[in-house]
This record gives sequence, structure tokens and C-alpha cells, in this order.
Amino acid sequence: MSREDFTCTHRLRVRWSEVDMQKIVFNGHYLNYIDVAIAEYWRAIGLPYPHGYVDRYANDVYLRKASVDYLGSARYDDVLDVLVRVAKLGRTSMTFAFEIWRAEPGPSTKPLITAELVYVNADPETMTAAVLPPAVRELIGKYERVAPQS
Repeated sequence: MSREDFTCTHRLRVRWSEVDMQKIVFNGHYLNYIDVAIAEYWRAIGLPYPHGYVDRYANDVYLRKASVDYLGSARYDDVLDVLVRVAKLGRTSMTFAFEIWRAEPGPSTKPLITAELVYVNADPETMTAAVLPPAVRELIGKYERVAPQS
């Protein structure tokens, strides 16, 4: 995927507490970076979580699957760009794609990580899958540079 395929980018700086004994970012922190970027994505499309989504549509989203490919390592004080987009919209699910890159120019021509998270839209009372609201599909479709797969 090209960096230009992503509309939403969240920039952050690696903190000392995120680096492990190998002097690189501990692998679990990348999922924290992704979580922050998803919150920014919801804000960007006009549905800040939870109030913009949960309160408005009486639905919630639950993580079903997370996969991460580690391609490189970030270090203390690196500035990172966390790229996020909705790559696929199912009937009741959304697949988010992520890439994390060093923000500052350098020799890296590939992302440090790529990831995919699948969320299921559900009724929070029954915890059963619910059809994605058409208005949410529309907001995502208008926001994304590359239309999500169906």
C-alpha cells in the first residue's frame, strides 16, 4: 500500500518508557500507537468515540482480530507517523489497515510495521453483531482516498 492511500495520519514521539532492554520500542506498544490513531480516525470522520458513535447509533465496535507484521524497529525519541484507513467494510464489520513509519527522512523505504484490525459492530446490550449504520458507511466513504472494499 502507498502512504498516499492513507488519509488519516497521527504523529507521535517514542517515549523512554516505551523502549525495552534491546533499546527498541517494545512490540506491544505498537498496538497502543494504533489505538491512539483509531481514536484520531473517529474524530476525523466526525464521530469521536465513544459519544459520536456509541451514543448516536446505539452500537459499539469490538475488536475481533489483530495482526501485526514487524518489519523494523523504532527507537527512543523517534518521531513516528501512524497511518490508518478503513480497508474493508463488511455487513457488520470494519477492517482497519495501519502502517507505522518514521516521520523524519532517512534511509527507510518501508514501514516499521503493518497491521490489520477487524472490528465487529454490535448491539452493546446483547453483544451480538449488528449491521453497520449506513450513515457510518457514508462518512467513511467520503473520508477515504481509496474506497474500502466491500
